[in-house]
Amino acid sequence: MKHFRISIIVTVVLMGLAGWWGYSHGGVHGLLTALWITGVLGVMEVSLSFDNAVVNASVLKDWNPFWQKLFLTVGILVAVFGMRLIFPLAIVAVATGLDLLQVWTMATTTPQEYSRHLMDVHAEVAAFGGAFLLLVFLNFLFDEEKEVHWIGWFEEKAGSVGTESLSILLALIAICVCVELVPEAKHFSVLYAGVAGIAVYVGVGWLSSLLEEKESDVDIGKVVQRGSIGGFLYLEVLDASFSFDGVIGAFAITSDVVIIMLGLAIGAMYVRSLTVYLVHKGTLDEFIYLEHGAHYAIGILALIMLASVKYHIPEWFTGLSGVAFIAVSLYSSVKYRKRVSQQEVMQ
Repeated sequence: MKHFRISIIVTVVLMGLAGWWGYSHGGVHGLLTALWITGVLGVMEVSLSFDNAVVNASVLKDWNPFWQKLFLTVGILVAVFGMRLIFPLAIVAVATGLDLLQVWTMATTTPQEYSRHLMDVHAEVAAFGGAFLLLVFLNFLFDEEKEVHWIGWFEEKAGSVGTESLSILLALIAICVCVELVPEAKHFSVLYAGVAGIAVYVGVGWLSSLLEEKESDVDIGKVVQRGSIGGFLYLEVLDASFSFDGVIGAFAITSDVVIIMLGLAIGAMYVRSLTVYLVHKGTLDEFIYLEHGAHYAIGILALIMLASVKYHIPEWFTGLSGVAFIAVSLYSSVKYRKRVSQQEVMQ
């Protein structure tokens, strides 16, 4: 329970702010509505980002205490205020040519217009986030040094033939397909965003290798999984890719940007608390396939984001698909533990 104490305190504070905001705009009815929607958004964010928490934990468990504390303190501020509030505002500001204050005024006074501008750049953001998340999944799948295989022969074969170069090639092909799905007027912007997502992934790894390693033949996927500024940036970009999906889904529930920010912030806090819990309890070592399930969930989310440049994918499907992979991997882990225990007893 101690791992979630701060999240509970933050939840009480933010729910109080949500209630005040709702009451000031609609009386008692507005208060109750605001509290309900904020709670729903918090639950939605946790369901969409549970796989994010597992992947975060798989990276953080190998970090030294300094970088762990930095990510779980400074990182949470970036996640709550930067990715859930400033990031969407900045996207609209770039798209419209307005400054952040003007966009904030638009979001609070004419939320429908703000939502429209945000949806107008959905294809570009989906291409960026989808490309980044796809590389996260592919580099995990193609990791030839991975000793534990959830889907045995498939993962062993992928690890033996796949390389980081193949991951980048497949990501580029996926972006080219996205370009063909969008109207001609968006061809360049979607291509630019997708390539930028790939460049950010590679750039973060390069930065880590530059700061930490002397060798030239460094595996980027390995380097970011250490406590470093590069690893810190890697997790923040990963969080940004997840968070925008939550922001878009939130507008299907309400157009009130303040309520959206508060609800998603509550969810983000619990995701971070869950990350700490998984690290401190050694859950990933106990349930050996959980990390696999989370990465497969990321792979599905990447494909959903890339497909969403043209097709509408229901938020419930996005959330349930990730939860399903994690649930199955958890079940497989439990079965594995029982089988190992039985073998030990027989010996």
